[in-house]
This record gives sequence, C-alpha cells and structure tokens, in this order.
Amino acid sequence: MTTPADVHDVRDPERPGRLLAAERDELLPLLRSRTDADFALPVAACPGWTVRDVLAHCSSALTRAVENRFERGVFSPESNDRDIAERADWTNARILDELERGMTEAGPVIGRAGGVLDMLALGEWVHAGDVRVALGEPGAYAGRGLPEALALLGTLTRDRGHVPLHADLDDVDEPLKLGGASGERPPGRFIGDAPTLVRLYAGRPVEDGNGYELAGVEAAELNLFGG
Repeated sequence: MTTPADVHDVRDPERPGRLLAAERDELLPLLRSRTDADFALPVAACPGWTVRDVLAHCSSALTRAVENRFERGVFSPESNDRDIAERADWTNARILDELERGMTEAGPVIGRAGGVLDMLALGEWVHAGDVRVALGEPGAYAGRGLPEALALLGTLTRDRGHVPLHADLDDVDEPLKLGGASGERPPGRFIGDAPTLVRLYAGRPVEDGNGYELAGVEAAELNLFGG
C-alpha cells in the first residue's frame, strides 16, 4: 500500500465517497451476520452507547447529509441522542438498511460540499472501527479503506491548520505529512503503524503492546475530533 507524502495538497472530491463505499462493502456483510445480542454490546469509544446506538447515529448522520437536513445544533450530543431515540423502535435490520443507503448515497453529496462535510465521512469510518472493536473483530481502523482514510486525514489536518506531523508508517511506503505548514513550529514525528496513528487522531485508546514513537507533539494534540 502506498500513500505519497504530497498526495494531500489538492482535495479529491470523490475520496469521501470511495471511503464510504469501501467500508460499506466490508462492514455491512459483517453486521448482517451478527446476532441481535451483538447489537447490545457496549462501545468503549462512545461511553453509554451500544453497537446499535453507534450504527443508528451513523445512519442518521448520513441520511441528514443526503437530505440536506442540518438544523441548528445538528451533531451536538443532544441532537445525536435524539436521532438515536427516533430509531428506538426500529429493527436492527432497518438500521442497517438505512446505513447501507447512507453509505451509498452520501458520498457524492459530501464530495460536492467542497470539504465542509469531509469530516463526516472520516468519522463514519472511525465509528466502523469502534464497532469492530466492540464486536471483537480484527481490522479496526484498517481494512480496504485505510489508504483513502489516511489521505482524507491528511487533507483535513492541512485545511484545519492542525499541528504538523511527519508519520513514518510501518505499513505505508512513503512518509505521510499531516497538519498545517505555518512554520510556527517544527513538525512532530510519529513512527508506528497506520491504525495506531488513526487511533491517536480519533482520540481512541491505543491497544496494549502496540508500541509507537511520538516526538515533538503530545498525543492529545493530535485528536482531531476533540472531546
């Protein structure tokens, strides 16, 4: 897998859609094979939420994008809880159907938005990793969508003027340049694997024994999602 260091200088409007489609094709068959009890498992990355809650949040967020429903306060904790509550009497299969439609139809909408919704696509992919962890499935924050996710992460951190970082990844051929280039501080340095880098940027705990090196920047500074 190769991700050139300078590939993120220009936003690719089709990238969010490719990321969502790749994750859809891997995640939905997995979810449809699980029992109802699995949907009640807690998700450590989202305290108080079950697998079903995370999936309902994801499906509702994508549906909002497709339907252009972004009222004031959308995606706040209160708004997210309301979206989940609105689906309380839905079957798990219905939630998965909505999620599949959203992962199919939201990509072009996000692409045309000029970048303001790109974080939604990355967040959906990260939540898919959260669900995999809860289900005890391998491949969390990895899989076929990882190259697109890393490229999207590069674009988002650059456009937001995030702390600069050069990442030498065990599983990527070329160094990855992340964050802004204001010159106000030298880039930090990360050495490790790509899923660990994603965990740090998503504010997720790093698995025990998954060693990495981070210099010139604190792990908390990398959290792109806040909170």
